[in-house]
Amino acid sequence: MNKRPLNPITDTDIANFERDGVVCLRQMFDQEWIDRMNAAVSRVMDASHPLARPREVTEALGGKTGRYHINSFVWHWDEDFRDWALHSPNAEIAATLMGVNEVRMFYDQVFVKEPNTAEMTDWHHDLPFWPVRGDQILSVWVALTDVGPDNSALEYIAGSHRWNKFYRAAIPDKDPRFKSELEECPNFSLQRGNPDIRFLSWTMKAGDCLVHHPLTVHGSEGNFSPTRRRAAISNRYFGPDTVWDPRPATMKITGDPQLPPGQHPSDDKVFPVAWRRSTAERASQPAR
Repeated sequence: MNKRPLNPITDTDIANFERDGVVCLRQMFDQEWIDRMNAAVSRVMDASHPLARPREVTEALGGKTGRYHINSFVWHWDEDFRDWALHSPNAEIAATLMGVNEVRMFYDQVFVKEPNTAEMTDWHHDLPFWPVRGDQILSVWVALTDVGPDNSALEYIAGSHRWNKFYRAAIPDKDPRFKSELEECPNFSLQRGNPDIRFLSWTMKAGDCLVHHPLTVHGSEGNFSPTRRRAAISNRYFGPDTVWDPRPATMKITGDPQLPPGQHPSDDKVFPVAWRRSTAERASQPAR
């Protein structure tokens, strides 16, 4: 399994990320990783571990077919996910796009939409849901299966990370605990003819990844394929400018870090360093 990205991240990739708030990087993970993590996803979907945090969206919303499953903070209790978080190309991808010398692991999420799953992922951005703030935070969303328009490809609103907007957290299973007085994110699906809005989406192969800023607005339709699962893991990392900001209606962090607001979240047990440039450079030097 590759520890470094299989393909280079170019200056164009970085410029596109900074401009649009999202970029698609092709074939960054080898087949061993894809096979290992597909098996791990299938295993944890029905796990009964005390730290498991599943959300069964289809069940919660009364859906009749398919299954929309989410699980979070899996790296805390599953060795495959821990290896994926700390020893795969994920963290180096994050550091390179943010232009930082060190990133810490924030958390992971599993997203599975089985065939014939009607439930969509509402338009939203991520940061209002999180008890942190900063510009150096991002998500690496890795496709473990091929993804296209028929099986819930993600869509993004280009440049929305620079709108100076902070929309209400959108929870797929409509959990009322995350309601707030913030403005609700519009349904951008109704604005496809708007010339001022640029929609971005990609048909992806397993091993491709999307990397997005936490304020980039995104969403997806249901999985309307009768045969193809859509499975992905999104790992979130942060850099030096991130600070702890435990606002109301934000998620609880596994490990329950006790940090004063405004402090960089440097709790090594909860937010370990996942990649450091000096360490990576030493490891890449030939033995003498």
